[in-house]
Amino acid sequence: MPLSAHVSTASGQKMQVVEGTRLVFGRGPGVDLIVAAGRGLSRRAGLLTAMASGVWIANISRTHALYVEGDGYQVRLPRMEDDGEPASGWFVHAGTAMVGSRAMLDEGQSLVVTVSGQHAPTAVLRGGGWADAAGLADDVEWTDEVHPALGAVPGEAEEAAAGLAGEGLTHAGPAEPEPEAEPAGPGPARDGDGTLLPFYLDPMTKLFLVALIWCRPGLVDPSATRPLPRTPEIARAALEVTGAYHELERFDADQEYHDLLSARVAEHIKVLRRKIADRGLAAADVRLSDEVAVRILIEHGIITSADLSRLDDPAWRSRQEDLWWTQS
Repeated sequence: MPLSAHVSTASGQKMQVVEGTRLVFGRGPGVDLIVAAGRGLSRRAGLLTAMASGVWIANISRTHALYVEGDGYQVRLPRMEDDGEPASGWFVHAGTAMVGSRAMLDEGQSLVVTVSGQHAPTAVLRGGGWADAAGLADDVEWTDEVHPALGAVPGEAEEAAAGLAGEGLTHAGPAEPEPEAEPAGPGPARDGDGTLLPFYLDPMTKLFLVALIWCRPGLVDPSATRPLPRTPEIARAALEVTGAYHELERFDADQEYHDLLSARVAEHIKVLRRKIADRGLAAADVRLSDEVAVRILIEHGIITSADLSRLDDPAWRSRQEDLWWTQS
């Protein structure tokens, strides 16, 4: 029985994705499947590629994460950092997967990708590097039907990640769409119906360090089982990151100094909450608890797993030391 795959929208629209083709979806224009969604979904958001063993799902947005969920698994595909073809994704061999922005999945408005048909069994190879690229952790629950794209299907997944060019794959639509002209860096949102860009945090600021320490448990453990640090713990971690070990003993022994530094961190947290609210990244009726705020910072790519490497960068840590301890 040959592979059969299709994608359905919440409004009832359904499109087949036949083997050897790929389909681009998003809010449009220039996509094969236009999705009626809020600006948390990019105009060109994702790519579905149909192959003999299933469908590969990839994020092609430069501004927003994409999510894939099914029975027993939940995957976050981070935004693309560079131009070109996506280097990671999620491979669906059989069954149903829900795809969309975080808001689409929370509100039951996701795309539904369905794959059926018999295919030759394939080995599951968890190659090095793809898990970090896809924002996954070792404790993600794996199923027999869904595997990560890179290394999951020998030959075919690598073919998808390599760019799908020259292998007989064609586009599902009438023509290849032009690349989406969305800015990837800081700046205001576009007028009209443009993608709402998340706010930008300069890594060379104290605010960025606070945000990074605050988000660190969620980046290290995407299953969100680790508790988030509170302001005194963030303050203490800032001392450690900036190498201010001479201040650690004072922080632990001097309550006045402990409270002063914790209050400074609390002000940075207030600024982060205000930025989230001002940019409309949370619904008006949503309480911005620590957990909600951190989830938003991570989901919108404001703080990413790649930022964790800064904690081991001597030059960046030295700059942060200057900011924290040599300036008022």
